[in-house]
Amino acid sequence: MEWVKALKQGQIVALDTAPLIYFIEEHPTYLPIVVDFFEKLDRGEIKVVTSVITLSEVLVVPLRNGNIQLAQQYRDILLNVKGLTTLEISVAIAEKAAHLRSQYSLRTPDAIQIATALLNNATVLLTNDIRFPVLSELQILVLDNFLP
Repeated sequence: MEWVKALKQGQIVALDTAPLIYFIEEHPTYLPIVVDFFEKLDRGEIKVVTSVITLSEVLVVPLRNGNIQLAQQYRDILLNVKGLTTLEISVAIAEKAAHLRSQYSLRTPDAIQIATALLNNATVLLTNDIRFPVLSELQILVLDNFLP
């Protein structure tokens, strides 16, 4: 994928929830779009940051369905993969999220994801949420824009 090739060595990319779900659960439409991204992470070419909000969101369906193995797979990836940092919500992130919510009328989880990205030097945020605002300091990559 061209968008993945454009990511520079050592670049910090923020990760929203949906792309991770698409990769782990091998979504037939989105897997071809995200697989190169996660391979680039695995090779250590990029660094990825996300919020514990991602952990909270990815665990809901596996836990509801009693799929403990899938829930553990998500935990292992988010908490143990080299190059992927899952960050707790700090006071600074909470305050930045509040500021973003006041400016853009974002939902709290989305504001926390963006605040996490901004406060951890991410230059790109990978999502499939079209509701994310256009920001000068953070490029928002929406997976649907990469569909053929």
